[in-house]
Amino acid sequence: MLHLARYSSITPSDFDKALGITVGFDSMFDRLFGDVERPENQGGFPPYNIRKDEENMYTIEMAVAGFSKEDLETELKEGVLTVRSKTDQEEGEYLHRGIAKRAFTRSFTISDDVIVKGANLINGMLTISLERIVPEEKKSRIIEISQQKESDLKKLN
Repeated sequence: MLHLARYSSITPSDFDKALGITVGFDSMFDRLFGDVERPENQGGFPPYNIRKDEENMYTIEMAVAGFSKEDLETELKEGVLTVRSKTDQEEGEYLHRGIAKRAFTRSFTISDDVIVKGANLINGMLTISLERIVPEEKKSRIIEISQQKESDLKKLN
């Protein structure tokens, strides 16, 4: 008797990690899965959100309490946005060290049609603004429907 293993189809949870590090590809995932609820990506330092503000506007928020502007570096290279910290271990004797100010690198894959508008650090929250640039030929447009008389169609034939 032949036994075959049954494999389940791909589900949105299979893409959790990819969704957490990509920006500008959401329409592709929406076409694949519709509006299926996707679980949040857990873990990693620093914690972050990727928010869709408008049709073509996104914001990456990173909780970087304790880091100054000089401690952080953002770089966009070959479609990958990287945020990294440049910290030195503070000297001194600690009885408890519960505030995480350690070196980190966090990378996000950015779609070719998404540009980084800027980055801002306020009250321990780093926000990076992104915008998708949609070329005119890819934008939605209304196509006018004309109506010809039947006699005009006969003249064309």
